[in-house]
Amino acid sequence: MDYEQLLERAVKGLPERSLETSRFEIPKVRGHIQGNRTVLSNFGQIADVLRREPAHLLKYVLKELATPGEMKGAAVIIGTKVPASRINQKVHSYAREFVFCPECSKPDTKLVKEDKFVFIKCSACGARHPVKVRV
Repeated sequence: MDYEQLLERAVKGLPERSLETSRFEIPKVRGHIQGNRTVLSNFGQIADVLRREPAHLLKYVLKELATPGEMKGAAVIIGTKVPASRINQKVHSYAREFVFCPECSKPDTKLVKEDKFVFIKCSACGARHPVKVRV
């Protein structure tokens, strides 16, 4: 086989998702301040886009903000007034740490627990990297 045939064969063997070039966008946090609390109405949607458990994302965000909070359905109530820009920063840092592949930077990953360790496994390139279990 020549190089061109081998290259075509390799491209055919790749998962379909790795060939997509669409841009991955994390939705901005929508919410309002109600008294001394911040209510986020689209937290469930953000977790769906990131393909992560809402509880895992919430635990990370609350720990990073150093504030109490809870989930009520698809909404989240944070115990203090927090600007949306700060929450968006924390969601993006969560995505960098727990969603995007360190090898190919694609968001097609899963968190896989093996024994006592948690790995981020990429469906696009097949890479597997350990993540810090901070949350």
